[in-house]
Amino acid sequence: MDLSKSTLRVRDFGDAIPYNWCQALMRDYTNSRHSDSSDEIWLVQHAPVYTLGQAADPAHILAPTDTEVAQSDRGGQVTYHGPGQLVMYLLLDIRRHGLNIKQLVCGIEQAIIQRLKQSGVEGIRREGAPGVYVDGKKIAALGLRVRKGCSYHGLSLNVDMDLSPFSHINPCGYAGLEVTQLKDLGIDEGIDEVAKGLLYCLQQSLGYNNIVKARKVYDIKELQVIHVS
Repeated sequence: MDLSKSTLRVRDFGDAIPYNWCQALMRDYTNSRHSDSSDEIWLVQHAPVYTLGQAADPAHILAPTDTEVAQSDRGGQVTYHGPGQLVMYLLLDIRRHGLNIKQLVCGIEQAIIQRLKQSGVEGIRREGAPGVYVDGKKIAALGLRVRKGCSYHGLSLNVDMDLSPFSHINPCGYAGLEVTQLKDLGIDEGIDEVAKGLLYCLQQSLGYNNIVKARKVYDIKELQVIHVS
């Protein structure tokens, strides 16, 4: 059995990860993929950063800020990442797995909705506005890029974070869009617990048979892989 076609390999990068470093690593992994490369999900908490998608209007950052602003090659507009927010990067060979981009987006949204349901929260999707919403407020954002049939970038889910930086932008390009998080909905769950449940929901939603945990140690300054397992 070709496990590369049925298994999700998960790597936990920890917290305070620089955005541009991680983006460069995603590009490198995607560009160097071959037919037997594993499909991977990377778990990350970023150091505070605003990111602008390929088509983003910088005017959606409403005022000068001391927070880093990074240009991203994902789809979408502007968003914020910071500690207490779960980011999952989905590096998947969607062509090999028989998915198109619409199916991938729907699968991710459905997995988030299912994970929220496990915590007693009702999330919904909005046509034409990717992500997941609770009572009209956005709790999860999506931003993807597909290159040669392989996806990278992914999703962010607000767990227990400082939401005030969102007030300085038009989140996802929508003026006045409010955001929320699990903590404010009365859900007292840590990042690791939320991630574990969401990984299972993604496995089911996207049709993978197995999840395996892997380790990869990097020298951030040199952007060099030191150890892979």
